Amino acid sequence: MEKKFEDFLPDKKSSYRKKFNNSNITSKINQEQVIECIKTVVDPEIPVNLYDLGLIYGIKISDNNDIKIMMTLTNPNCPVAGTMPESVGKSIEKIPNLNSIEVSLVWDPKWHKDLMSEEAKLALDIF
Repeated sequence: MEKKFEDFLPDKKSSYRKKFNNSNITSKINQEQVIECIKTVVDPEIPVNLYDLGLIYGIKISDNNDIKIMMTLTNPNCPVAGTMPESVGKSIEKIPNLNSIEVSLVWDPKWHKDLMSEEAKLALDIF
């Protein structure tokens, strides 16, 4: 059996999934709504939200309001790694007309400080 990187990380969930089976979708969710929710999730070790830290690699929204998010962490040994995909997923659950959420934790490409927003760099005094 081929091993994956996350196989070597103790007790760290690499994804979060939730299905709502919403058959009464009245409007399409847009990316700005999702980003606004993600910006409420702050890394407990770094006082900046996950979006501005550059930890969100992709957001896909289907016509049925299925949301898929690819994210990473600043460090694979982060003590809260197992909770971050769930925190991101739960932040999105309040959006109306949501059909499903899938948040996947990936390690490629590796995160680096150049992925941070200018606001995050200023907050952390990184240039």
